[in-house]
Amino acid sequence: MLRANMLDNLRNHQDYWDVIIIGGGATGLGCAVESASRGYRTLLLEQHDFAKGTSSRSTKLIHGGVRYLRQGNIALVLEALHERGLLANNAPHLVHHQSFIVPNYEWWEGPFYGIGLKMYDMLAGKLGLGPSRLLSREETLKRIPTLEPQGLRGGVIYYDGQFDDARLAINLAQTAADLGATLLNYMPVVALLKEKNMTHGVAARDEATGETFEIFGRVVVNATGVFTDNVRKMDDPTAAEIILPSQGVHIVLDSAFLPGDSAIMVPETDDGRVLFAVPWHGKVIV
Repeated sequence: MLRANMLDNLRNHQDYWDVIIIGGGATGLGCAVESASRGYRTLLLEQHDFAKGTSSRSTKLIHGGVRYLRQGNIALVLEALHERGLLANNAPHLVHHQSFIVPNYEWWEGPFYGIGLKMYDMLAGKLGLGPSRLLSREETLKRIPTLEPQGLRGGVIYYDGQFDDARLAINLAQTAADLGATLLNYMPVVALLKEKNMTHGVAARDEATGETFEIFGRVVVNATGVFTDNVRKMDDPTAAEIILPSQGVHIVLDSAFLPGDSAIMVPETDDGRVLFAVPWHGKVIV
């Protein structure tokens, strides 16, 4: 998957592309795999590195969404658990099982979260990663000795998936290339090409050389995540913005904060957030 070869593919392609994808994150790369696997002539253009934005800055979890179960969104949890199982089967070199412990400090938390996580297990069905169970106070502290011991009653352990998001993105890019797609990073789209009020291609610039391209395609996919409105305004400068960005924060701590292999999940902090503390490459992501 050499960039020089991909550039040659672009220069030598004189006909329309079937699908042009703007954005080389998880969504764009997934679209490229889907398109190329169906035999469509596929081109993907990314303005920076593949997975440079949100797709490499996740909490590194492939999970079914415990918080959504609490909200009663069963359909979303079922879909997410199914996809988690498929990804674990399809990419075992990237996805592994991660144990999570929910510490219990109130009398009702053990039965409440214990029953809820048993439902989580049941919804996963045959694609489950392991059964949840209640832990005693002693076993909880043995697994996570840095927990506040005062008032601790025990915990609930359950299993979810952990993955390397950036490596998954690169594997998607490699798969798309193997299927015949052309993928170019550092190739920002600077304008949409239109004819009779219909988008029929893009103008792009090679950041390495300054070379510009007019590229024609039957379908143009906007897979730019938080930059979606930027591309939409290339089509219509007066378009109302549809993206309302939200921001999550990750703090990387030394492994002494969370010794051992288990992660911590706090279902609700004082300000209503869900908090994870997860081991990751000898550090802890909070």
